[in-house]
Amino acid sequence: MHVVLVEPQIPPNTGNIARLCAATKLPLHLVGSLGFSITDSQVKRAGLDYWEYVQIERHGSLEQFLKGVQSTRLFFFSTKGKRAYVQARFQEGDFLVFGSETNGLPAWVLEQYSDRVWRIPIRHPEVRSLNLSNAVSIVVYEALRQTGRLSDSES
Repeated sequence: MHVVLVEPQIPPNTGNIARLCAATKLPLHLVGSLGFSITDSQVKRAGLDYWEYVQIERHGSLEQFLKGVQSTRLFFFSTKGKRAYVQARFQEGDFLVFGSETNGLPAWVLEQYSDRVWRIPIRHPEVRSLNLSNAVSIVVYEALRQTGRLSDSES
């Protein structure tokens, strides 16, 4: 399983997600232009002292990333998804792809991969979206639950 952030803009979100990846032993892919430097103090502070435990991979663009993975096991998450994330059937090796906090995923991705776009239901009509790090956590733990990777005895 892999966590993929496309052009993240807010340093503490990326730091929190890196910390999540360290805790769950999942690689973190950072795609395209970042809205900050990876050495930014806010990113480091949010990730605490766990950065050495995160496997980070950088990709120059989303097109480059997609060409490189050539995976049919891509799951894209957007408020524009038609199906709830709990309906997805996750497997080992899946790529969980999230867009930026300000722009989400590009329209061409939502169109080209429309059958692979999922959403986290939001009940209140005035709330547009969840915080990115919260959304990633929700999906990651559901994927880990489905794949049986939540055992307390796992080290």
